[in-house]
Amino acid sequence: MVLKVPGRESKKRSDDKLIEEFTSTGDLEVLGELYSGYMHLVYGVCLKYLKDRDESKDAVMQIFEKLIIEIPKHKIENFRSWLHVVTKNYCLMLLRSQKSGNEKYREWAIDPSNFMENSNDLHPIDKDEEDMDKALADCIERLKDEQKECIRQFYYENRCYSEIAKNLGMDEKKVKSHLQNGKRNLKLCLEAKK
Repeated sequence: MVLKVPGRESKKRSDDKLIEEFTSTGDLEVLGELYSGYMHLVYGVCLKYLKDRDESKDAVMQIFEKLIIEIPKHKIENFRSWLHVVTKNYCLMLLRSQKSGNEKYREWAIDPSNFMENSNDLHPIDKDEEDMDKALADCIERLKDEQKECIRQFYYENRCYSEIAKNLGMDEKKVKSHLQNGKRNLKLCLEAKK
């Protein structure tokens, strides 16, 4: 069951128009208008990975500058999802580029609970490979109902824990648990299909 969010279609249409206008004109005010609606999300993702407010604020500005170059190069279907990936990749590259002795990077890379919570890039559900789509869809269908619904809302509808908890009438801790168990079960299912 997919829930319709009022105004989401009109938001997407306005994003598409702004992307098209920026791509054709290069007008930074148009890009600023598009980006301003997502700055809080970019900041949140940066804070999750970088764990530093000032570094995250700097990253928000750096990502804006990156968009000037990146938007014209890509055909963007869903700006919010695309921007989330760009932001995540920027943060990961920033962490990797810092000195190997950097304590933040070691904490992020070594702590398994933090790693599972914050880094989905190593999980098969985040890989964008066409041959995996059918196997992934089959594995998702095999999940328990709660895990299936949490996975769908988190990954396919880009909802946060609190939104999913509200939609499903459950505690946020339950949502996190269903997501972690669902991801683990998906990984096992996909490995069995190899």
